[in-house]
Amino acid sequence: MPRLSEVIAALDALWPPERAEQWDAVGTVCGDPDAEVSRVLFAVDPVQQIADEAIKLGAQLIVTHHPLYLRGTTTVAASHFKGRVVHGLIKHDIALHVAHTNADTADPGVSDALAGALDLRVTGPLVPESGLGRICELDHPETLREFAARAAKRLPTTAQGIRIAGDPDAVVRTVAVSGGSGDSLFDVVRAAGVDAFLTADLRHHPASEATQHSPLGLVDAAHWATEWPWCEQAAAQLDEISDRHGWGLRVHVSRTVTDPWTSHHSSSGAPN
Repeated sequence: MPRLSEVIAALDALWPPERAEQWDAVGTVCGDPDAEVSRVLFAVDPVQQIADEAIKLGAQLIVTHHPLYLRGTTTVAASHFKGRVVHGLIKHDIALHVAHTNADTADPGVSDALAGALDLRVTGPLVPESGLGRICELDHPETLREFAARAAKRLPTTAQGIRIAGDPDAVVRTVAVSGGSGDSLFDVVRAAGVDAFLTADLRHHPASEATQHSPLGLVDAAHWATEWPWCEQAAAQLDEISDRHGWGLRVHVSRTVTDPWTSHHSSSGAPN
């Protein structure tokens, strides 16, 4: 079995930490570099449910997309929920490693996995300078409504579901995709000349302004749902590395839904 340091070196080769944004917090949060690793769990969020799943699974390493301590901390006391996660992981000899914006801009990265989940053909990066996002083509033209239905069918189910802005009957041939929050990318998406933009966390004012600027169709999915496909892609990458090195790792992908929204209710009243 490989040591944790060997597995981390392989992960860092896939998603170099130096490619992360300066504000980000990537890398190993806890874990003994000399500890042996036989089972790995991939997930989006380093929350208690995932820690409990790893303990039950008997994993020695969790790899998540989102950081545990994005803004730093001065304590890992178990009186706080993040501290309890750390205490539980250390108690059960489980390491935690994070690949966030360095996985967003990797090739293949988060947006490649999102495009793959929707069966889109990637033609290039949305932001060539950083490698963020992807420009894609559909296998055949669809209306915006049909494309949204494709996304709803192929992405994990969440309370939010899929929202669209724009003409539902507009024809979609090309799409920009960006896993996670994407409303800072409207200018570059418009410049790319695509018919639709699939991302997450679209806010009212940027989305409203985007629909006024151009006929660009917007497809807004849950943040977690747009990034979960990366877990399957990343697990497959580590599986290939394990086979190549003869490590015999058992690699798992968590299907625990850690999207924070748990239910959806449609309103029927008129605006006040």
